[in-house]
Amino acid sequence: MTVFTTLALSQRTAGVAQITMARPAVFNAFDELMIRELDAAFTTLADDAAVRIIVLAGDGKHFSAGADLQWMQRASQASLEWNLQDARRFAGMLHRIASSPKPVVARIQGAALGGGVGLACACDIAIAADNASFSVSEAKFGILPAVIGPYVTNAVGKRQAQRLALTTTRIGAAEALSIGIVQQVVGLDALDAAVDAALKELLAGGPNAQREIKALMSQMEVGPISADVRELTAQTISRVRGTVEAREGFAAFLEKRPANWIPQ
Repeated sequence: MTVFTTLALSQRTAGVAQITMARPAVFNAFDELMIRELDAAFTTLADDAAVRIIVLAGDGKHFSAGADLQWMQRASQASLEWNLQDARRFAGMLHRIASSPKPVVARIQGAALGGGVGLACACDIAIAADNASFSVSEAKFGILPAVIGPYVTNAVGKRQAQRLALTTTRIGAAEALSIGIVQQVVGLDALDAAVDAALKELLAGGPNAQREIKALMSQMEVGPISADVRELTAQTISRVRGTVEAREGFAAFLEKRPANWIPQ
């Protein structure tokens, strides 16, 4: 796989690639370079037919401390145009993760602060160790969680997102689970086993079906189910039922055998 400066890419298991943020000395805080490399890594893996699932992890004791403060200090002294282009790259990177056609699992230990919370919320599934803690901390530095805001809001709802942003309170793994930042909490020594169990479940699903799920869900909003939404869902299922993958899935079930997309 491609070699990066701020990331380590590896094959976790068959069909699973892991992107590990590799700046443990600064708790995997990200700067301009890591943002570019995360964008590039997710782009590369999205196009890799051998990769079914992507895991996002952080090296060392902490998942991510969010924005590198030296990067933020440079931004505070730069022009509006520089800041706009820089923020657009950050927004593009988070969108790249969230819109990946392949499921993305966050493996979280230790601190996830500021943009680190945004990374967790941009992933489809977030599994945390019980030593994890989370803070939407930007207001402490006189800024706001603008780029990560939509992802945090989608994960926890507007009122909780606003509370987290206004207070910058640091919450533990149990509260993060209760409000939706993560979907599972386990002991630190069981974190990898929990991630691997989730990966096994994901690998049992059809890759095209999962791509279709992500595409459909990205168009859904909580609220009234309009005629347009009903038509979208009908059009989608009628198209997908006729695919080669669907025929294989039904045949495998009826023949009591693993589907051909499941790693053996």
